[in-house]
Amino acid sequence: MTDLVDIFSQKGDLAHLALFLWASSSSVLAVYALRELAATSRRFDDFVQSLAHFNDILRRRS
Repeated sequence: MTDLVDIFSQKGDLAHLALFLWASSSSVLAVYALRELAATSRRFDDFVQSLAHFNDILRRRS
């Protein structure tokens, strides 16, 4: 990584380096957020299925 920074600093393209680092970190954060959102969706689906199972048990008893 330091070699990459040296190359960009020698050519004077620090703005491009900053843009690349910002885009990379934004992409990583977006992937992380989407992964967490998918996990939350799965947990909610498990909760709804458990609730439906619980309701089925209560219906059978009455």
